[in-house]
Order: sequence, then C-alpha cells, then structure tokens
Amino acid sequence: MRILLLLAASFGYASAQEAPPAPDLTRILSRVAENQALAQEQRKEWVYTQKQLLAMHRGSGKLAREERREYSITPKGRRVQKELVHFEGKYENHGKILTYDRPGYGFKGMDIDGDLINSLSDDLTNDKDSRDGLDHDLFPLVRDEQKKYDFRLEGTQEVHGRPTFRLTFKPKPHPADGDSGSWKGEALIDAEEFQPVRVTTSLAFPIPMAVRILLGTNIKGLGFTVSYQRFADGVWFPVSYGGEFDVRAVFFYKRTISLALTNSDFRRTDVSTKVAYSIEDK
Repeated sequence: MRILLLLAASFGYASAQEAPPAPDLTRILSRVAENQALAQEQRKEWVYTQKQLLAMHRGSGKLAREERREYSITPKGRRVQKELVHFEGKYENHGKILTYDRPGYGFKGMDIDGDLINSLSDDLTNDKDSRDGLDHDLFPLVRDEQKKYDFRLEGTQEVHGRPTFRLTFKPKPHPADGDSGSWKGEALIDAEEFQPVRVTTSLAFPIPMAVRILLGTNIKGLGFTVSYQRFADGVWFPVSYGGEFDVRAVFFYKRTISLALTNSDFRRTDVSTKVAYSIEDK
C-alpha cells in the first residue's frame, strides 16, 4: 500500500434472487465492522498455504520479471508468521530469460524492477497488523476505514447460492477529520452472516496533470479484488486477491504489473479437530 500511494503521488454478477429484508445501511456496516474485528481473532486458529504470482511486462508486452512465491502461514500472537517454502524468479536481459532463487535479487547496481516487485509483495501481502496479511486500507470495511467513505446500498444478488447485499462506496468529499479515503468500488456482503464475499476497488482520483507532465509519471487501472470463502463455524478467509495496473515513471520506465494471490490448504491449529479445508470450485 505505501509503495502504491508513493507511486500515485509522485511518479460477473450472478442473477439476483430473493434475499432477507435488507436492514438499513448503517446496521449493515456496523455488523460488517464487528465481524471484521471478530474474523481477525478467529483466524489465529488456522494455518494455511499462500501462493503469490507477481509479474512485470514491458510496454511492448514482453516479460520483464516474474516471481512465484509459496509461503506457509502460521499464527503467532496477534500476527502471522510467513515461512517461504518455495521460490522461482526469472527476468529478461538482452533477449535472454535468466533465473534466480531468492526474493530481493538484483542483477545490476540499480534494479528498479527487482526493488519494486519485492516492495509490492511486502506492502500488499504482509500487513503486520492483519492476520491475513492484506492491507485493510485497500478494502475499507473495518470501522476506522468506513469513516472515510460514503456507502450506498444498491440491491441484492446471489453469489455461490447465498444472498448478498451489494454496496458501492467512494471517498467522502469532506471527511470530519480531514482524512479522506483513496478508493472507490463495490462490496458484496453475505446477507446472513454480514461478512464480505467479494470486494473490488479502484483508485478514486487521477494522477495530477502537473505530476504527469513534469515528472513523466502516471498510473492507470490501479485497483484490486479480494474474494472470501466461508469455512467451519462461520469463519471467513480471503482466498484470492489480485490486481493489474500500468506504471509509467520518469519518462523511460513503463511496466504493466500484476499480482495474483491464493490462500488454500486451511487447517486448524488444534490437532484434535483433524479437519482440513480446500477452496471451493469457482
């Protein structure tokens, strides 16, 4: 998140079905905020596998750099511990594809691609204050983030056989504390358990013209989507997360950057349960 805001500053719906009568919007948001806090507590009982695919393509469409990472995620106090169990990296250099075997690898003195791809993985999937690693600033459903946005209840629709409320959101034009949100988008909220099912965001403001002209910098299409799945005892986890956007900086640097993350192989840390869960077919 930090690297994206720095870059920005300087450089299918399913058919609708009958759902339970919708409570007022304030009640929906209050229940969602409560459940977001509860979800963080529930997730401390689970271990899982996280796979990341990060890729950067040049303006010509040719691959510049790609990393595949696999982590084992285990709870540790109020946070999670990530252990890298598999890594594959490759980059293009003068028409040749070369490989490397560790995050943060640089093949020359100033490796913009290497520094950026490593920062994106850390900023977007390794939030120290979240038990799932996702930056809550990107998906404004926790109570503190909700205060920065105007929400609107648009209706209901069915997702995976369950009714959901469809909400849209955008930054408040004049927030009381002066701290405005950065994103606009849509959230599908489970109508029975008031948990997010899918949240989609995009940057709510354009890069200022002065920055684009003077610094030769622009970002297009910046946004992310996260999908959640319900597990045992009403526990919900993010199971997929990703986005793709274009970056052009200081006139000569142009990349299309994509991130795809999947969480799977969920297991309770209490061995007496001996229960494991896999992701449902989409």
